[in-house]
Amino acid sequence: MGFTIGGIREIRSGTRRRGRSSECTAVAEFTGLWGWDVVPGARAAAGACSCGRADCPAPGAHPLDFAPQVPAGATLDEVSKTWSEFPGAAVMLPVGQAFDVVEVSEAAGRRALVRLERMGLPLGPVAATPDGRAHFFVAPGSAAELPRLLYRLGWDDASALDLSGLGPGAYVTAPPSDRGGLGPVRWLRPPALDSATAPPAARLVLGTLAYVAHRSRARA
Repeated sequence: MGFTIGGIREIRSGTRRRGRSSECTAVAEFTGLWGWDVVPGARAAAGACSCGRADCPAPGAHPLDFAPQVPAGATLDEVSKTWSEFPGAAVMLPVGQAFDVVEVSEAAGRRALVRLERMGLPLGPVAATPDGRAHFFVAPGSAAELPRLLYRLGWDDASALDLSGLGPGAYVTAPPSDRGGLGPVRWLRPPALDSATAPPAARLVLGTLAYVAHRSRARA
């Protein structure tokens, strides 16, 4: 589901008219323009998680259990109504519905992204986390196929490449939200209408990612 041009104008003019936060506008773009579900996430400060659990295993890096999911297609009004209940929440995206994620080190991801763009291969959004990881958005179902695809490419052990797949049940923090109190997530390649709604099959980018990840590990 996507926004019409009129819908985008409504978001921008609505923000000016009603003083909507830029956070709500960003979430509405995720749901309406890119067709992604969004979930309010926990924040971390001084090592403590806003979820309230003293023993939280992932401070500031997980959805709030008691927060509802904002579905793809939600309007700015609908987003603002939900987000007003969780001011300052991190923006998190559920994986496995509109996209899966292939994760590598940020250094390897940046080098691979340059190679892939030069090759003219189709690419989805790519994000970088403050803890040094790169997230390549790929077609849903890719995470489950990753071991088989790597084996066919001649790689028996994905863990040796520092490369992994995130599928259903996982969540990623969306830019520009803070993750784990370490700083903001950033786009290395921001979403676009074609790539966000139809991310590429993992097999189109995996060979380059695996090769560059292997070279990066060898250098280290």
